[in-house]
Amino acid sequence: MGHLREKIGAYGLRDITSTSTFRQSGITIAGTLANGALSAVFYILVARILGPANFGLLTVAIATLTLIADIGDLGTDTGLVRFVGKYLAKDVAKVKRFLKIGLEVKVAVWLFVLVLGWILAPSLSEVIFSKPELTQSLRISFIGVGSYLLYSYIIHALQGFQKFWTWGGFQVGASGTRVLIIILLFLYSKLNLETTMVVFVSVPLLAFLVGLFLLPINFFEVKKETSVAKEFFQYNKWVAAFTAVAALGARLDTFISARLLTAAEVGVYGAAHKLVVIVPQLVGALGTVMAPKMAGMGKLSDFVSYLKKSQILVLGISVLGILSIPVVLYLIPILFGREYIASGPLFVVLLFAMLFFLISVPIHMAVIYYYSYPKLFLWISLGYLAIIAGVGWILISSFGAIGAAFTVLIGNIFNLVLPAFWVLRRIRTQSTD
Repeated sequence: MGHLREKIGAYGLRDITSTSTFRQSGITIAGTLANGALSAVFYILVARILGPANFGLLTVAIATLTLIADIGDLGTDTGLVRFVGKYLAKDVAKVKRFLKIGLEVKVAVWLFVLVLGWILAPSLSEVIFSKPELTQSLRISFIGVGSYLLYSYIIHALQGFQKFWTWGGFQVGASGTRVLIIILLFLYSKLNLETTMVVFVSVPLLAFLVGLFLLPINFFEVKKETSVAKEFFQYNKWVAAFTAVAALGARLDTFISARLLTAAEVGVYGAAHKLVVIVPQLVGALGTVMAPKMAGMGKLSDFVSYLKKSQILVLGISVLGILSIPVVLYLIPILFGREYIASGPLFVVLLFAMLFFLISVPIHMAVIYYYSYPKLFLWISLGYLAIIAGVGWILISSFGAIGAAFTVLIGNIFNLVLPAFWVLRRIRTQSTD
């Protein structure tokens, strides 16, 4: 704490709060909190109505959807932020080509995944998860891969344009629509596992169609988009590689739990996961502001100053997260129901895991956008995956869901420490040159 006070004294609270990053972060954090609140309402309603067993199946289906979509993105989202931010002030025609080729990649991936996933869904349900009742939800999730890919396309395009008010309002609107539909289905006694999945995948697709009108430039008529393919994929290939590994690692705890635990136990663990979902959303919000800024920085001194101020910001948010623990523990049985009371200890461990993730954001953004070295995260992601697979299987087999939570904590500490050492070493090397 003394070291933190020294940092704040050195830079000054006024210096931090007066920066464009702080103001823009305030916009994105406000939008993220509103979006997170609506997401929490969605999951609380669904968890209470479906019960732990069906909620566990929903958790596995959604984890499968987001895993495949993250892998199938092929680094496109990160590439959009990188190149839209880089060329927006220099070459608008080139920006349009990046937008068009990014959309073409996502649509092609969706069509491939949909056909293959529809065929393989029964085998995945029975062989991998040992839950045949999951088949229909998995098939819906493969449809949802496309809606997730297209929705994230709009989100990251807006991020590249630094349209932060639009970015926040767009997500809040989509989440609010999803909650409204869920409430209507419940009132008309139509809410079950399958209809919940349909709502989950259809709203992002509708949001994508609306989002096309929110982009500040029209790119559909641009020609020769393949002329930027080499630059696009040269950068994206390492992002795609580490994203694929990281995406699997981020959900492997859920998949191992689905294999080793009952659907009801997975549901309780899933509820704890949803209680901390706001933290990854905050990570995304802060990354939305930091990524394009770091991508455009040149001087080392500017970068170091920006990194330090950003680090203080995430540490402050983490302290607020810790202070929220007693309130959340009190609310769990009230909001979710007493069937989910075992989610309390899981929530505490997962919250600390996610706060380590939050603290790592400036470091991760520095590696990817300032140093343009996403290759590093391939190796870090492989290490994280090994921890989740090896340690996770042992701890979940021995201790159940709490073992899964501690596995995530260990993995996120690893995910912070290694890139932090790498960035500090690069800064020292550059400073002595």
